[in-house]
Amino acid sequence: MKWRSDQRVASTEVTRFVVDCETLLRIAAGEIEVAAEHKLVAPTLVRSQALSALYQASRRGEISAAEGIERVTRINSLKVRFLGDKVLQRTAWRVADELGWETTYDAEYVALTQLQADSFVTSDRDLAGAVSGLVTTATVEALSQSDR
Repeated sequence: MKWRSDQRVASTEVTRFVVDCETLLRIAAGEIEVAAEHKLVAPTLVRSQALSALYQASRRGEISAAEGIERVTRINSLKVRFLGDKVLQRTAWRVADELGWETTYDAEYVALTQLQADSFVTSDRDLAGAVSGLVTTATVEALSQSDR
């Protein structure tokens, strides 16, 4: 069977997800398994957000400092493409302005989804609702579901 160039074979299809900080932390903690054919992307700011969240969890006694550092190491070894170029920044600015947000932090996730991904994975229902008109959102369960 011949395939036209505009046809895609489901078994070779890759879904690209933008993941937020909470999702990334759950992946690093081993709570979420990502199906092999999925590709993850995130804005570079997520590294600082994750570091800060793990440090705070350690300070509150929820995890040990050693566990926090180990999770930071896991985050840095995950197959996640971290992006933060000027096109992303300009797009995030536009998104934040369009939505009337005070900061561009969440807008970077939305902008990255618009530019590089199929869907934005977040556990924050309010955020998912706020951006539903701009990008496709998904729950963390989508990460473990195979496209094949």
